[in-house]
Amino acid sequence: SVDEDERWPVRLARALEESGWSTVDVEIIARTGWTTAELDRGIDAADPQGPFDLVTILIGVNDQFRGRSADAYGEELAAMIERAQGFSTGPVLMVSIPDWGTTPYGEGYSPKVIARDIDEYNAVGTEVSAAAGIPFVDITPISRSGDPDLVSYDDLHPSGSQYAAWVEEILPVAIDLLEG
Repeated sequence: SVDEDERWPVRLARALEESGWSTVDVEIIARTGWTTAELDRGIDAADPQGPFDLVTILIGVNDQFRGRSADAYGEELAAMIERAQGFSTGPVLMVSIPDWGTTPYGEGYSPKVIARDIDEYNAVGTEVSAAAGIPFVDITPISRSGDPDLVSYDDLHPSGSQYAAWVEEILPVAIDLLEG
């Protein structure tokens, strides 16, 4: 979908450095296509060793794609956030799920159903994040803009430009948390 240096966590690290933070190392555990349960197993396999100053979570689109219930997603997400808080010495923040129904690939499915499902998942994400005391950054409207430049060459995943727009939303929240 995009080169490593265009991925949003890498862009966020670069933006933090440009904002005056010391060198920011990025450890990305998740892989494209993973569900929340698969990320949990991926964390087991990666065995991340902190301390981490900031942990970001964006997971769930493949739970939706595979037809899992929003309730099941919420249970796994709550456990994921608790786990992240356990291995982070710093704050954790949650990023909303983008709407893939607005992409050329998504148009081959049912965009209105996808949008409804994504909204349901994000409502669960908002509730679970609030219950855990972590911020929820809503990037979903960016994914719904309809701008073809925001979709990668694969007609499904976000482009580097979309990730840059996400970072504009995430960066001030991350800075507030880090300055905490």
